[in-house]
Amino acid sequence: MLNTWRFWIWGLWLALLGLRPVQAAYAAEYRPLAPAPRAGLTADWLIFNEPRNRLVLYLPDYHAPVHAYYQWLSIRPGKPLRISFTARERLSLFLDNRLVFSARTPASYTIDLAALLPPGSQPGSHLLCVWQPDAVPNLASFTNTVPLAVTTKAGEPRTAPLAAQPRPRGHQGQNVFVAFLLLIGLCYGGLRASYQPSFARIYQLDGLWGKATTDQDFLVKPTLTWLNLVLVLLFSLSFALLLVAIHTNIQSIVILRALFDVAESAIVVRVLLYTVLVAGFVLGKYLFLELMGYIFDVTELVTLQYREFIRTILFMGLFLPVVMLLYLGLNQRLPETVLWVSNGVVSLLLIGTVLRVGRTLHRKTSLLNLHLFSYLCATEVIPLIILLKLIVFTY
Repeated sequence: MLNTWRFWIWGLWLALLGLRPVQAAYAAEYRPLAPAPRAGLTADWLIFNEPRNRLVLYLPDYHAPVHAYYQWLSIRPGKPLRISFTARERLSLFLDNRLVFSARTPASYTIDLAALLPPGSQPGSHLLCVWQPDAVPNLASFTNTVPLAVTTKAGEPRTAPLAAQPRPRGHQGQNVFVAFLLLIGLCYGGLRASYQPSFARIYQLDGLWGKATTDQDFLVKPTLTWLNLVLVLLFSLSFALLLVAIHTNIQSIVILRALFDVAESAIVVRVLLYTVLVAGFVLGKYLFLELMGYIFDVTELVTLQYREFIRTILFMGLFLPVVMLLYLGLNQRLPETVLWVSNGVVSLLLIGTVLRVGRTLHRKTSLLNLHLFSYLCATEVIPLIILLKLIVFTY
């Protein structure tokens, strides 16, 4: 009888709690499972939440980009855990708050995290930190690398040791670049044979910095002719080839990568994308000049300025394929020199265009007038600074 009363009292107490006896037994036995250890990198990165003093999951569409990202990895000393990534200069990796790698030059790297652990480390979870002091790290480039196997004398495969070394940057996209260069050369040759007078009026060295009569001969002609449109597309393709070649395996143009996330292996897609962007910038500048001319009340200078802009970039764009040949020939042996030369040519093209446009406008009306000088700064100098920052000064 006493046991019966105990059973009813226990059942009533569980009923008040909203549990059945079987459910209560399961609740007593339930324990949360520990998270499975990660054997390699994943797409789930963590960022440091300073108010809460803890690491939280990074959500690209929710959190603002930061300079440091974290991941917990399961690493065993002696068992290789290789990763590959694309790094710009000064990108650093930390394991358990200890600096283990710093990129001296922009390139793609492959490292073994297990080999970077200090002697005597125990197997378990280790905190990996990716830090870029002056930009946002390229997290999409961090991938797991399958270790290469070599054969020992006994015939047993073993894993080849691998240090943090940059991979060659001269092989990717070589055939694509050569094919596009041949296409550009054939198009220039065909246009020169078909439209020799108009072609010579643009591509002559004495006409670029020549007398006023020579300048007037081009500046009075219509700007948007079929020949000029085709030449603008060829210039855009040449400029896109050089930009893709410079930024292959570097992904320096962070804004473009945020807007158009194109894989590095898709060289053709990247070249065509950059071509469309450059052509859109060149053709769309006329609308920008019309707007600024209306604001500054100098609409009579817009047509002259745009014609000089078109003529200068078309002339200077003729040297871009030569730089691409230099890149294809010397990038494997002298990558840093080729990078400096390529960036120098791009800088010269942009700065020379602004100087040439300013010289032509000054001959039309004096730029010593503060109002006209402000117009030139708004339409040429400020866009020049933005382009130099995006394309050249990104390392």
